[in-house]
Amino acid sequence: MQLGDILGLVGGALVTGSMIPQLVRVFRLKSAREISRLFSILLLLGMLCWLAYGVYFGLAPVIFWNAIGAALDALLLYAKQKYT
Repeated sequence: MQLGDILGLVGGALVTGSMIPQLVRVFRLKSAREISRLFSILLLLGMLCWLAYGVYFGLAPVIFWNAIGAALDALLLYAKQKYT
């Protein structure tokens, strides 16, 4: 594995993993009042663009982490809808 792939995997894990504490908090408190819907939508659209970019250029770390990140952000949007 090349250094670029390792950096992509580690960076993607850190950025994507940063969403997990927020999701846990929202579902634990059953409140998503403090979550911005616009932020979540823009983040999801950005991740989907990055995912398409990764697919187009065959970049496995970009595909992997943006697919997971998009799923987590979609879950956050679901929580926003459910608990608001």
